[in-house]
Amino acid sequence: MKKNFASLLILICSSSYATVAPAYLETADAQADLNLALKQAQASKKKVLIIFGANWCKDCLELDKSFKAENAALIASQFVLVKIDVGQFDKNLSIANAYGNPIKKGIPAAVILRADNTLLYASKGGELSNARRMGDAGIAQFFQQVMSQHP
Repeated sequence: MKKNFASLLILICSSSYATVAPAYLETADAQADLNLALKQAQASKKKVLIIFGANWCKDCLELDKSFKAENAALIASQFVLVKIDVGQFDKNLSIANAYGNPIKKGIPAAVILRADNTLLYASKGGELSNARRMGDAGIAQFFQQVMSQHP
């Protein structure tokens, strides 16, 4: 019995130390990440996709999950992705404001830039704030439509 209890205790303790990488790095230098993405986009002839979000936001996490699974190829083929943490709407606001404050109506929010930092698209009405209900197909449809309107 003691052996089983000890094994169970070890399992519980080890699982509590296992960490999942956060979708939005709260300590990241967002401006440096954006500058790097612009350089990478220029070299790869892609656009930059900025996703503003936070780790407490379930829709943000769902969008991130979709970008890593079903929509990974779609996003990677068209964009250099930069995820910017907005905290409790108190972080990286200068970057959001530089592109028309797309987080005003909710997160996740998207901005698409040319490699020269020219704004092509910015969400204005919380278009992705229901990513959980959109599902992978709805997310793909959203980005395909935006890309077709802003080649």
